Amino acid sequence: MLQFILGGARSGKSRLAEKLASDSGLDVIYIATSQPLDGEMNQRVALHRQRRPQQWGLIEEPVELARVLRDNAGAGRCLLVDCLTLWLTNLLMLDDPQRLTEARDALLDSLAQLPGEIIFVSNETGLGVVPLGELTRRYVDEAGWLHQALAERCHRVVFTVAGLPMTLKGPAL
Repeated sequence: MLQFILGGARSGKSRLAEKLASDSGLDVIYIATSQPLDGEMNQRVALHRQRRPQQWGLIEEPVELARVLRDNAGAGRCLLVDCLTLWLTNLLMLDDPQRLTEARDALLDSLAQLPGEIIFVSNETGLGVVPLGELTRRYVDEAGWLHQALAERCHRVVFTVAGLPMTLKGPAL
């Protein structure tokens, strides 16, 4: 089953995804896409680490997400990817539009063949003001297109607001 959890900053999306992974009863591997490059991001990563059960596996991969999913998905396993917008940012910072396109297409093309359960977490960035600057507008556009394509392929899509899940597609929580 493919699940997609969206929400704004501090909406409860990661906490919900972690609960779904725990409740799955499967072996869980947490796939972290962040690159903690400053003190504030290090603090965010530390908070996530403290919340996760120690028996969960951890893979830190900022770019090669499709490969990591193919290598680690399996029956009896739940992969939790947190988060797609950080992964997208990592690809945008490579300043190679072809690499971003290839990585996004590889991810989307791999989904139908992946066994087990996969939970994706991502920030919904398209609800606010249109950002100033070419890179930030491109980021919002790319995130929106990625979210649409992923939501189309996922069995369940949930939007979180103030810690409350709203099921947009698939079985209610």
